[in-house]
Amino acid sequence: MRKLTTAVLSVSDKRGIVELARGLSRHGVRLLSTGGTRRVLLEAGLEVTELSEFTGNPEAFGGRMKTLSFRFESALLFHRERDAAEARELGIEPIDLVVCNLYPFREVRDRGAELDELLENIDIGGPTMLRAAAKNHDAVAALSDPADYPALLAELDDNEGALSRDTRARLMRKAFAHTAEYDRVIANTLEERAGEQTAVRLSFGDPQPLRYGENPHQGALFMARDLDRSGPAPFEVLAGKAISFNNLVDLNAAAEAVAALPPSGCAIIKHTNPCGLAVAKSPGAALALAWEGDPLSAFGSIIAFNTPVARGDLELLSLDSEDKGARRFVEVVLAPEFSAEALDYLKLHDSLRVVRAAPRDLVAEREYRFTAGGLLCQQPDQHLYDQLEVVTKRAPKKMDEELVAFGIQAVRALKSNAVCIVRRTTGDAMQLLGMGAGQPNRVTSTGLALAKARENLARETGAQGQALDRELARTLAEAVVASDAFFPFADNVELLAEEGAKLLVQPGGSVRDRAVKKMCNQLDVSMVFTGTRHFKH
Repeated sequence: MRKLTTAVLSVSDKRGIVELARGLSRHGVRLLSTGGTRRVLLEAGLEVTELSEFTGNPEAFGGRMKTLSFRFESALLFHRERDAAEARELGIEPIDLVVCNLYPFREVRDRGAELDELLENIDIGGPTMLRAAAKNHDAVAALSDPADYPALLAELDDNEGALSRDTRARLMRKAFAHTAEYDRVIANTLEERAGEQTAVRLSFGDPQPLRYGENPHQGALFMARDLDRSGPAPFEVLAGKAISFNNLVDLNAAAEAVAALPPSGCAIIKHTNPCGLAVAKSPGAALALAWEGDPLSAFGSIIAFNTPVARGDLELLSLDSEDKGARRFVEVVLAPEFSAEALDYLKLHDSLRVVRAAPRDLVAEREYRFTAGGLLCQQPDQHLYDQLEVVTKRAPKKMDEELVAFGIQAVRALKSNAVCIVRRTTGDAMQLLGMGAGQPNRVTSTGLALAKARENLARETGAQGQALDRELARTLAEAVVASDAFFPFADNVELLAEEGAKLLVQPGGSVRDRAVKKMCNQLDVSMVFTGTRHFKH
């Protein structure tokens, strides 16, 4: 334990500083301060010594020089036993508590300040005193967070004005983290303003233990806050069990799938792939269409909406059914907002996680992946297409550009190799009817998409055999088939045309484009090139 005798207080964030100073004074601690902090303490009736009286140096250059001096830094850094005699010879009095938080660089940046103002808000003396105190934490406490003031005062009250080494060590770690984060934000901001990036400096905090990772034998944490962003976390769990590692991975995929859709869009995600995707006049209608895209896979899924949800939009889930078998089990429901009635309804299922977030806020500005001893970094895939160029003799009678865009959005959300079939339904709603994803070759994905479309139509119409063949052909004739990358061979075209597809959308760019287009012409199929690939590995 070390008893506090002298403290320096120099803070930008003045929350709780008066209460802290009063508590220190109560224990006989001498208070040193500067500038605005000292004025606040004096107005509160506290006795405070101007730091320049302690250092013998004036405050200068509009406040740029205040705490940097041999006398002041020595008061923090000298070893209390080994250097005691030398300190006495030099007339160095010890300071054993630094209370400091730094100029509000991040806040000034976030309100769009110009470079000159940003530079004025880079703290020099503050990080120096915090680091000096933290380095010498055996004798000096470095207090950088107003949230720690009450606990520090309570410990002083319990120990006659003394602090334990454990407390000083904890504050030391926090102080170094504080200054490291401060420097990271400055470096990142200045590089971004200059239009260059020389390094990736990521910082996340507030670690939350998860039950496990992707599998029970894997430990996992969720770092809940991106420290480079001001304000609250971009999502809030309103109800249900603790969120899991796999929930969070799928939640991110759900947000990406639904964020760019027109209102009211709904995505149903299973293992990061949309097994259902739809846009309709209401969230409830979109949910019904998305669910019908693959009712089997929707079991245990993540549902995401891009518009606020009311109680009536959720009837499909049958959470209040007396027949437990009729209740539809899902892991997470995400929406920008829930009505009070909708939230109460979702809470009927104790385990169902209810997450409030605007999907666009969950789409990362940069994507990162650790691999091969390094880090891959890329912009998110947000560009939909360059063009819609008909490259075959047959042209669509009328290009439904909205449905084409929906098809590209759907296939962009699927794992490569990806092929999807989308259609218009009642009231001009749009639905993902069939998809194939994550296959080592595209023709297998094409076959899976056709099989799922056939299965969905059989359930919808009750048709079988030749009647189902005709229904599939009729549907495909009005649908859009989209591929995330070029068709490398004409076999995909043959397979789709055989079932009745008439409009295929792909990026183009294969050395076999000519052969693929020739097959389309032979089979009287329209093909549109977009010029934009959407691989998702």
